[in-house]
Amino acid sequence: MATISQTAVKQDLYDAVNGNWLKTAEIPDDHASTGGFMDLVDAIEKTLMHDFDAMAAGEVTPDNPQLAEFIKFYQLAKDFKQRDADGAKPLQPCLKQIDSLSDLADLQHRMPDWIYDGLPLPFSLDVDADMKNTKVNTLFVQAPGTILPDKTYYDEGNQQGPKLLAVYAQMMTKLLQKVGYDDISAQKIVDDTLAFDRLIVPWVKSAEEAADYSKMYNPRAFKDFANNSRYLDLAAITYAVIDGNPDKVILPEPAYFDHFNEVVNPDNFNLMKNWMKAKLVQRLSGYLSDDLRTLSTTYSRTLSGQKTPRNQAKSAYYLATGTFDQVVGLYYGHKYFGEAAKADVHQMVEKMIGVYKKRLKANTWLSADTRAKAITKLDNLGIQVGYPDKLETIYTKFKTHTAEEGGNLLSNALHFGRVARKDMFAKWGQPTDRTRWEMSANTVNAYYHPFMNIIVFPAAILQAPFYSLDQSSSANYGGIGAVIAHEISHAFDNNGALFDEFGNLNNWWTDDDSAHFKELAKAMITEFDGLDFAGAKVNGTLTVSENIADAGGLSCAEEAAKSETDVDLHAFFTNWAMIWRMKATKQYMQLLLSIDVHAPAKLRANVQPKNLDDFYTTFDIQPTDPMYLAPDQRVKIW
Repeated sequence: MATISQTAVKQDLYDAVNGNWLKTAEIPDDHASTGGFMDLVDAIEKTLMHDFDAMAAGEVTPDNPQLAEFIKFYQLAKDFKQRDADGAKPLQPCLKQIDSLSDLADLQHRMPDWIYDGLPLPFSLDVDADMKNTKVNTLFVQAPGTILPDKTYYDEGNQQGPKLLAVYAQMMTKLLQKVGYDDISAQKIVDDTLAFDRLIVPWVKSAEEAADYSKMYNPRAFKDFANNSRYLDLAAITYAVIDGNPDKVILPEPAYFDHFNEVVNPDNFNLMKNWMKAKLVQRLSGYLSDDLRTLSTTYSRTLSGQKTPRNQAKSAYYLATGTFDQVVGLYYGHKYFGEAAKADVHQMVEKMIGVYKKRLKANTWLSADTRAKAITKLDNLGIQVGYPDKLETIYTKFKTHTAEEGGNLLSNALHFGRVARKDMFAKWGQPTDRTRWEMSANTVNAYYHPFMNIIVFPAAILQAPFYSLDQSSSANYGGIGAVIAHEISHAFDNNGALFDEFGNLNNWWTDDDSAHFKELAKAMITEFDGLDFAGAKVNGTLTVSENIADAGGLSCAEEAAKSETDVDLHAFFTNWAMIWRMKATKQYMQLLLSIDVHAPAKLRANVQPKNLDDFYTTFDIQPTDPMYLAPDQRVKIW
């Protein structure tokens, strides 16, 4: 690892470590960003595309039936000659279904089938763990999403909102014309879509509001939920897809259903019908011809500042791997990670849990009762490393119908979606599966699941610069060690702390401890709130959970690094700053500031070390240095 200038660190740790890289790094035209995480994504993409292209060409035989079905689907995705020849034809059956709708009673009749097919509807049903009894799956009912990325974009003073809606309207008008609507009809559909979208906006949460997980849990008696609509029989619709008699539903967006009759009613039927058409065309254009695929990315690329769409080869890869994600992940994990690395990282995770447990035992602001319950939560923390032990059985039902068998890319995707949704609804009322992976092994990320009390580290992130046997132990602790401890810390952030060792939403804190923790969380909000970045400001409330996890992760990882005989805190802090290196378009950075629960990468790299006393002694940071933070302003939670 390159030596960095101590003088430069005193000015800006992130720039000292990444300055030379930032001068030369270029954002590919089909990206909105480049850097640590994205470099790994690109490398895995290149590796797997090479492997799968060889299989698609018949040069290599897939080693299991599910991978063989994936390759057949991948071949359909790659066949742009056929996709261009088909044009919008594969979409027409779905569009005709919506076009033929006569009224809400007609929608009522067809809705169960449409729920299975995943067609756009003014609400959606979902099955997930009951947040108060996570051993059992229950029914969630969700509000639809808005066109703009967050409801704050619709505020009168937001200058981006109208510009983005204009881009969306232009894109959708062209798409609708290309799938067969005349100019007047296309314009009418777009106008109605924007009008219906506006009806949704007041009743859904902003990203900041949605960041509070506890506010997701709004149980409502099923009979009361059924009475939320005067015009649709919500009970009959639910019974058609759920085999049983729910006594309650969970409403993450209760205000939307309180005002459901104001949105979904006979007067708004035509608005909603056209909104459904536009949503369908936008959602499924990526499975059609190349001109429809590329045109349908215009709005998202404007949001992120991405200059060009992905090329045909990459788009086919991501479309196919997204559908067979766990099949692809298991292939990647076995071939490029393996059992030895899995065991090594698992031990590292257990060591970090041990460090965390030690720190909890030594904690001075928690009461003995709360400390004991926090340790119990750690003792019950599930660990998933690398890749799953087995593939979910749902993938054995994914049978690709080739072109010779009358299938096309979209018909297969819709069929797989239907199979998956039927499988999901069959899990209602059944025990949850704590061993189930929600993120594929080829994903460069990690997560903590508060409802399950598990931490998950896919194989893809377990490589340099995060982790490598060629790096010093201190560098590894500054990379993957901090990431591991970050995910452990999520069990005790402002969201995770609300859930017990079983993942149940259950207050296990004393009142005094809870009050003290909230004050510490406020200090973390204050530390980040209003920081300037990319011409905008950080929202400390939106990012507080991730900032608490970063603080706990870095602090615990440092303690683990110091326990090693070859400790090198220069390497520790250097690698911490390196993993966050990122170069992004201004549009993408501003989008993330609006909706992302993570602080900007540069601030993650720079702010948290300031909270650690060892940072100051390691680099001789003095009160006159820009990286200095007075001791009474350093936020220490875990």
